[in-house]
Amino acid sequence: MARYLDVHPRNPQPRAIAQAVRALRSDGVVVYPTDSCFALGCVLGNKQGMDRIRSIRRLDQRHHFTLVCQDFAQLAKFVHMDNTVFRAIKAAVPGSYTFILPATKEVPRQLAHPKKKTVGVRIPDHVVTQALVAELGEPIVSSTLLLPGEEDPMTQGWEIKERLDSVVDVVLDSEDCGVEPTTVVDFSEGVPEVVREGSGDVERFR
Repeated sequence: MARYLDVHPRNPQPRAIAQAVRALRSDGVVVYPTDSCFALGCVLGNKQGMDRIRSIRRLDQRHHFTLVCQDFAQLAKFVHMDNTVFRAIKAAVPGSYTFILPATKEVPRQLAHPKKKTVGVRIPDHVVTQALVAELGEPIVSSTLLLPGEEDPMTQGWEIKERLDSVVDVVLDSEDCGVEPTTVVDFSEGVPEVVREGSGDVERFR
């Protein structure tokens, strides 16, 4: 049975955040809110957790996870970027963007694209997400909570708790999330390519 934690959207209770982090560090799978949609997450190196997330979403091994980071300094440990890319991304975060960039050696092999050696990273503009990643001290390996056969992600924590009670460890709720996923921008070749238009403004990358 999943633990349900209802936290304040602007002043998340430290005790609740700490409980969610303990679950993550115990190789658990946590549902948490972001500035776009609810997400499923586990810690780096938790292969079983990644398999559980794939199972929940019925995804194959080719699914690419995103590293959700606390800030730019943390993000920069996991991806390579030149000065031009650095400035472009720096101006857009925190926000509803996922950036695809060449991975550093800090990224576990199973997370990087097998051929391109890239990884998706993002810094959400969401108080609860920020508190969670800050307490954890490392990125969360994440995937949008979009269930098989459904067109839109789930938006209400209590419903997520009911439907995923037996397959996740914690549901961290904080008001309804949106249904529009992030805008995905591929910087792997050094110039921006918008590969998915989502909740982040794409005009800055045109």
